Amino acid sequence: MGAKAKKALKKNMKKISASAAAASSSQLAVPQNPKPSADFLPLEGGPARKAPVTKPLENKATVLYIGRIPHGFYETEIEGFFQQFGTVKRVRVARNKKTGKSKHFGFIQFEDPEVAEIAAGAMNDYLLLEHMLQVHVIQPEHVKPNLWKGFKSQYKPVDYVQIERKHHNKERTLEEHRKLLQKVMKRDKKRRSRIEAAGIEYECPELVGNTQPVPKKIKFDED
Repeated sequence: MGAKAKKALKKNMKKISASAAAASSSQLAVPQNPKPSADFLPLEGGPARKAPVTKPLENKATVLYIGRIPHGFYETEIEGFFQQFGTVKRVRVARNKKTGKSKHFGFIQFEDPEVAEIAAGAMNDYLLLEHMLQVHVIQPEHVKPNLWKGFKSQYKPVDYVQIERKHHNKERTLEEHRKLLQKVMKRDKKRRSRIEAAGIEYECPELVGNTQPVPKKIKFDED
């Protein structure tokens, strides 16, 4: 590259740098009367908007869940114990449908929501009869509509022993008694065969009444 070419290149570089500096200064300069953009027009006049007032949520939960209920602490005891906090409206203990025994959890409802919240905070993790009670508030939207259905009725469990006793002592005809005796003899025969297969020498006692059926109650036909 010759000397003339070098001089021309230097001049071009100076012109480029000068034009770049002018452009940057024009961008940084703030105009005296800037025109407002259409997207950001200033609000002139008119009443100022007020922020919406948020009201605190009103507590309406009155139902408590009680878990880990000890044995012997049932509806009457729960109502009497929780009355120290306030008026109790309803109490229900979950029970087994067949036996009527407690499932160790239940529900209680107060009249005042504040009383329910205080009772939940005081009785949660409370040691009672070697059981740590688990008590917390149930929100109204989570309370099932059939929760209090039949809470006043006392459940009476089915007495299967009495039913079996009546079935055993019912009046039978001679034919029914013979069939019953045949079943007893069949079971006894299987028992004897299992004892012999095990290699045990044992004389099983004879069954009383195996030769002549003598039922306790005989039902004769009307004919």
